[in-house]
Amino acid sequence: MKKYRGLKQQVWQYEDYELVPIRDKDRLAIMRWRNEQMYHLRQSSELTPEDQDRYFEKVVAPLFELERPNQVLFSYLHKAKCIGYGGLVHINWYDGNAELSFIMQTSLEEEGFAFHWSTYLKMIEKVAFQELNLHKVFTYAIDLRPRLYPVLKEAGFTQEAILKDHVFFDGSYVDVILHRKLNTNE
Repeated sequence: MKKYRGLKQQVWQYEDYELVPIRDKDRLAIMRWRNEQMYHLRQSSELTPEDQDRYFEKVVAPLFELERPNQVLFSYLHKAKCIGYGGLVHINWYDGNAELSFIMQTSLEEEGFAFHWSTYLKMIEKVAFQELNLHKVFTYAIDLRPRLYPVLKEAGFTQEAILKDHVFFDGSYVDVILHRKLNTNE
C-alpha cells in the first residue's frame, strides 16, 4: 500500500468500510464509474484506459511524496473490495479548506446512495478535521442529485450558497449548490 507522506494515519475505518490511499489496481473501475456518472462530474468526455494510466502516473503518484498535496485521494472499500473513491480536493492549506469528492460504484447508487455517502462522510471528516486540521470542508454539487442534500444535512452540513445557472447541462443551465461543514475541534 502506498502511503501519503503528509498523513500520519493512512487507513480510516467505519464498521466493514475503509478509506485507504488510492490504489493503482482500482484505477480502471474508477474510470468506468466516472464515465458512467459524467452527468454530475466536471468531466467533459469519456476517459480511456490510457487517460487513466497517465492521470495516475502524472497526477496521483506525485501526491504521495508531498507534505501538503493539493488533494488526497482514497479508495473506498467494503471488506477489501473497492466500491468507490473520493477524497479532499482543491486543498487550500493557507485558508484551511478543501472540497469533498466522492463517487461510488454505479450499481450501488439506487439502493445504497445515502448509506454510502454517510459512511464515507464519517471517515473523510476525520481525515480533514483530525488528521489535517482543516477549518472547513465543502461540497460543490451540480443540482442534479437531490438525494445528496438530506444526507449532507444529516451529517451536519449547511447550505452555504447557490450558484445560479452556473453549469451548462443537457441544453440548459443548472445551479450548483455548495454545502459546508466547519471543524468543531478547533
